[in-house]
Amino acid sequence: MHILDVLKERGFIAQVTFEEELYQQLETPTTFYVGFDPTADSLTIGHYIPIMAMAHMQRAGHRPIALMGGGTGMIGDPSNRSDLRRMLTTETIDHNVACIQKQMSSFLDFSDGKALIVNNADWLRNLNYIEFLREIGVHFSVNQMLTAECYRQRMEKGLTFLEFNYMLMQGYDFLELFRRYGCRLQMGGDDQWSNMLAGADLVRRKEREKAFALTCKLLLTHDGKKMGKTEKGALWLDPNRTSPYQMYQYWRNVNDADVEKCLALLTFLPMDEVRRLGSLQGSELNEAKKVLALEVTALVHGREEAEKARDAASSLFGGGDLSGSVPTTELTRAQLEEDGRLTTLLALVGLAKSRGAARKLVEQNAVRMGEEKVTDVEYRLSPDAIPADGLLLRVGKKSYHRLVLK
Repeated sequence: MHILDVLKERGFIAQVTFEEELYQQLETPTTFYVGFDPTADSLTIGHYIPIMAMAHMQRAGHRPIALMGGGTGMIGDPSNRSDLRRMLTTETIDHNVACIQKQMSSFLDFSDGKALIVNNADWLRNLNYIEFLREIGVHFSVNQMLTAECYRQRMEKGLTFLEFNYMLMQGYDFLELFRRYGCRLQMGGDDQWSNMLAGADLVRRKEREKAFALTCKLLLTHDGKKMGKTEKGALWLDPNRTSPYQMYQYWRNVNDADVEKCLALLTFLPMDEVRRLGSLQGSELNEAKKVLALEVTALVHGREEAEKARDAASSLFGGGDLSGSVPTTELTRAQLEEDGRLTTLLALVGLAKSRGAARKLVEQNAVRMGEEKVTDVEYRLSPDAIPADGLLLRVGKKSYHRLVLK
């Protein structure tokens, strides 16, 4: 099956330029890229869709470039923003780039030049601005740029000239990657459509060569809400930010209506199996959710960690022995004696956003210590109340954390 048909069947493609030409282009090995701006030291599940698309493309014989935004990250993408992004220092950006580069190797094969990691800081940070405007700026229409969704959203609250340059810089990235590596296709999230059109158009204008843009659908629930949000914030790909157990539990508890879509987008399971699992009804659909959770966690954190997370979840729900894969925090006696309030501990381990939120959870009878429901908002935990193998805190049916005494 042609790779574009594979991506369509699995639900990846949102928009594409010159589709028939792109079909022909992808009949032969083609270099393509996806950009990642280093706004944090880890990617999130929101980046996972284009990463999976890259992996499918690589398996079909095409060469991915993971473009690190060491240059564009110094400005910040205005897309989907109501205000100016926080300005990061060069040191922070470079640190984030290094962390993301390490993460990318889990998803793509970089051996023997099969995939490349490139940093746009190499050509953006030392640009001569006047030369850049004369070579690149002349090809951009301000009137057309202002109609782009990424800018229209910012116009109401004020669009800075700093942000206005972002589209030019991203377009220039495509031109540089074409010149350096013969790159002909940019892929990315659908919120990048305007920027990607600008880049493909710039290559066609400057080089008189074919260039294409293809956007992937954003990861949304069946009712149009963004997926990947937890009580602690974003669902990160870094295990230090989101543990394998938390990753597993998130996908184990997705809405029934989203199971088949997530299996198609987030795993490499054959589509016949995806459709079979997605067609299960009632309690049987829980088996499909377990498969989804295991496969996604294995891709992000490795099969061994995924199986540990699965076994930990099984133990928790089945009342068995607690596995070390459950998120765990070690406390000292001194910490508990200084402030052993349960509301403080719930906030400390991330089961509540704040002590105030923790109080509300207790008042709503949503908190358990072990098997005991806690109803006293002033409850204090003493060191002697923590068993040798740890104390399990539970919030609702889905959130768990184990406390261990050092």
